[in-house]
Amino acid sequence: MNAKEQSVDLVKRLIDYYPKSKCELDYSSNYELLVAVILSAQCTDKRVNIVTKELFEVANTPEKMLLLGEEKLKHIIKPCGFYNNKAKNIISASKDLVSSYHSVVPNTREELMKLSGVGEKTASVVLAVAFGVPAIAVDTHVFRLSKRLKLANKKTPTETMHALEKLLPKAMWSDGHFALVLHGRYVCKAIKPNCGECLINDKCPSFNKIKK
Repeated sequence: MNAKEQSVDLVKRLIDYYPKSKCELDYSSNYELLVAVILSAQCTDKRVNIVTKELFEVANTPEKMLLLGEEKLKHIIKPCGFYNNKAKNIISASKDLVSSYHSVVPNTREELMKLSGVGEKTASVVLAVAFGVPAIAVDTHVFRLSKRLKLANKKTPTETMHALEKLLPKAMWSDGHFALVLHGRYVCKAIKPNCGECLINDKCPSFNKIKK
């Protein structure tokens, strides 16, 4: 098995270990998903879910979000951090959805990334979760594991995304992304990874280095 095949095999094993892996954000519409993903930047899904439970009771459509207004939105989403920029982006994206997309979240990367606050990661999550489009979203967990597992040793999330797209078969993109996220969140943590509990520690290229 060559290096590429070994890397693909590691991801396959993670997918098999997390067979029902999915986005852990709570939402009931594509718009709610979009807002939740914007809020999740540098914030845990657990905290986002607490905040959006309150937020979506009063503003779960672009029109209702605009009626809520930026200042009230800031107050609600403050626990998510970076609330000034996030509120500005959510309001701006909501305006764009109303004026240009009939309040419907677009289903292409190009159109999604025209919305304020929507970068590669957010677009990838929305495409994969809302529309079933194969996509790899590189968050902090995927970025870290890509280096530890030597799947992609790149300097930026975007470079890492493109490298993983070349490495993995397209059919593995979405499942691979979610499996890497869950493994990074619960096992291969940034600080004190649980190497003893890791199902791929026998093939992990960083295992001996980390466990010391």
